[in-house]
Amino acid sequence: MDRIDTMRAFVTVVTEGSFTRAAERLGWSPQLVSKYVARLEARLATRLLNRSTRKVHVTEAGRRYAERARQVLDNLDEMEQGLSEDQPRGRLRISAPVSFATRHLAPLLCDFQRAHEHVSVDLQLNDRKVDIVEEGFDIALRIGHLKSSSLIARRMAPVRLVICASPDYLVRHGTPEHLSELGQHRCLHYSYMEQDIGLAQEAALSCNNGDVLVEAAIQGAGITVQPTFIVGPAIADGRLKVLLPGQAPAPMGLYAVYAHRTLLPGKISRFIDFMDGYFGDPPWWDDFEQG
Repeated sequence: MDRIDTMRAFVTVVTEGSFTRAAERLGWSPQLVSKYVARLEARLATRLLNRSTRKVHVTEAGRRYAERARQVLDNLDEMEQGLSEDQPRGRLRISAPVSFATRHLAPLLCDFQRAHEHVSVDLQLNDRKVDIVEEGFDIALRIGHLKSSSLIARRMAPVRLVICASPDYLVRHGTPEHLSELGQHRCLHYSYMEQDIGLAQEAALSCNNGDVLVEAAIQGAGITVQPTFIVGPAIADGRLKVLLPGQAPAPMGLYAVYAHRTLLPGKISRFIDFMDGYFGDPPWWDDFEQG
């Protein structure tokens, strides 16, 4: 059996989470995929997958092998594409935050694919920090203050935070004049927020999705801290009011995060270069204050 096909079969099973979906992705039969993986485990004399009736689970040895094998396959595909033509090809797997992606990614992806028609995109939305290597992503878009890691992060745009509440809430509960007063107010807390700006320790509402919190704030449920790419329209039309503008949290960044590789596949490098500067600096969604 071909060694590259064996490697590709295993990596696809890990990425898709099942033999059936891997077979569909590759256009092979499930029996052939299973045979490739069994041969690979026999050659390496170690178990790479634990199989159950519903799902496959990757062993630690399997995770390490998949990480290196994915790089080998990407480098091989990139080398062959570079010899045949200048256009990148293949499937680009991207993880992105839910609220940002639903508002701002579709135009970017459409424009990118017009310029690179041989690249297909698999976009997965999730606000948690995915393990891009173990979960098989090429790029993860992340918002925040990134900590040091083995991954490479490239800043795509600034992300400004504002403290805001509805006019109705402020009429009923008063308008805070200083950060120290926020602890006395009803707090609508974003679960993944890493900055502490003095909101009440006991949140009236905690959620891992910014859209829910913004809608709750519009309904008068409390004070929330949100990025302008979500709340800009509600501030522009008066449904929300910015509080303590001179004491706003430090801006964060939108980053494209990817694994370090000796040879970065063209589909990844082209996308990152295309995205860099796409939204502007300051980004266009901060123009709400001028409307």
